[in-house]
Amino acid sequence: METPNEPTPALPQQGIALRIALLGLSVVVLGALALEYALPTPPEAQSAAAAEATSEFSGIALEADAAIVVDIASGRTLYERSADAQLPLASLTKVALVLAISEVLNPDDVITIPRSVPPTGNGRGVKKGESWKVADFIDYTLVASSNEGAEILADVADSGLRARYSEAPAGEAAIWRMNDLGQDLGLGVTYFLNPSGLDISPTQSGAYGSARDMAKLFAYAASAEPSLFAGTAENGLLLSSAEGEETSAENTNESQGAILGLILGKTGFTDLAGGNLTVVFDVGLARPVVAVVLASSREGRFEDMQKLVAAARATIAAR
Repeated sequence: METPNEPTPALPQQGIALRIALLGLSVVVLGALALEYALPTPPEAQSAAAAEATSEFSGIALEADAAIVVDIASGRTLYERSADAQLPLASLTKVALVLAISEVLNPDDVITIPRSVPPTGNGRGVKKGESWKVADFIDYTLVASSNEGAEILADVADSGLRARYSEAPAGEAAIWRMNDLGQDLGLGVTYFLNPSGLDISPTQSGAYGSARDMAKLFAYAASAEPSLFAGTAENGLLLSSAEGEETSAENTNESQGAILGLILGKTGFTDLAGGNLTVVFDVGLARPVVAVVLASSREGRFEDMQKLVAAARATIAAR
């Protein structure tokens, strides 16, 4: 959960068609990522590219302190505002966590929950000793934005990550790999201090990064491991343990239903971060776009995102 009082929408049936369609995007998007992120884009080139696409974004009013919109296939920045400012990330962190732990935890593996997870929304929570498929527990952690779920995934993956990476420290292997992955992806101002992004203290966040870095991270996640994040495009999920105990995961992304072609979405909210939201959505066949909003308000992030999505669609349609 992002904060105890995060409002969540009602729970519908889980869709499955998106999981199939996502696989068709991977090759195109991975190729675009190789072009976009293999070499750093000079700041002047980024500014020039953004300037070319400002007509649909001109005069747009956002609550967010920082934002960016990138056409992933072309690598073109459609809009940016303070995109390189280093800000608290809150639960956007969980996307990096899932990428890290998925290297050693197979989606079909079954894990035993080491401690109970409190309820989120209308769900009953998860009880100590229950057995869960990794894929289902990832869905629960991402969609409900469960901080406890993130900690459990990091704990369960710790020994496997240490076996894979000898330099990874015991008890913090997931965090180590999250930061290592950030370096691999060229996330210049991003670093992670815990698996969930929850504030550590009134003055220290659990993770920091920029809107530009989050665009890179989410674009990579949506293309490299699309099936891991498909649940985030659903309004909510009904999940079952191996023992048959059911719990619901209600999506914390209130704009989910308003974004057609949503591929991946993740919210974040803490006292230090304010309201964060990053989405990857399709504006056409294999035409994914990533949009990031940082340091908005709890409700303002959803309004900000809908404005950016609409402007991005109009910009691309006009070409």
